[in-house]
Amino acid sequence: MQRRSLLAAALAAPLATAGAVGTLQSPAHAAAWYTEDDWGKWTDGAYTVNNHVWGSGAGAQSIWANSYSNWGVWADHPNTGGVKSYPHVSYQLGRDVWNMGNVSANTNVTVPTGSNLAYCTTYDVWGNDHDHEIMIWTQWHGAVGPIGSYVTDVHLGSQNWALYQGTNGYNAVYSFLARNHTTNTWVDITAHAQWLVANGRMPRVRIDEIAFGFEITSSAGGRNFTCNNYSLWT
Repeated sequence: MQRRSLLAAALAAPLATAGAVGTLQSPAHAAAWYTEDDWGKWTDGAYTVNNHVWGSGAGAQSIWANSYSNWGVWADHPNTGGVKSYPHVSYQLGRDVWNMGNVSANTNVTVPTGSNLAYCTTYDVWGNDHDHEIMIWTQWHGAVGPIGSYVTDVHLGSQNWALYQGTNGYNAVYSFLARNHTTNTWVDITAHAQWLVANGRMPRVRIDEIAFGFEITSSAGGRNFTCNNYSLWT
């Protein structure tokens, strides 16, 4: 996720899973990969794990991975506005939205709560390269909110979502915010993408990159974000 500035929180709801403060949370055994490079990336088969520290005023961030399915981040970003980073795992699909197949994903994460903290756990699905961006927020914490204006509520993949639509000045953004926050969730990505087209919200595009990770605005003092398990079906 790039080139975003967050608005005031909408539909904000607390989520309870605490993470350690101040020190990097290491995996149970030595990680297969680790970096402190802002743009560090690691390939595991068809997937790429990205540190992706890109925002103005960002602090320190490190990332480790045992696989594309199991990885974690320690981030110490100041308590200021604007997204600082989007550590994530990505997969290149490259299929027309009406012929993308039954694409879905399951995730289990451990995330921090508390003060001086603002982030969302989100999928970032790109259409026609980077012309159209579908964000699917499964949970969030602190003063964060979607780009654009509220459109409607929708029921997709056995879950209720609030849809927001707008632009960040570079590309169209469609944000689905979960009405019920969860750290262990299944998401029907095809249903979200095809609903936008069927309802005239998005043109028929090619679905390219599918990413999942943590969009972090602030994490002062150092916080841990862990993807315990990630499975993508394409």
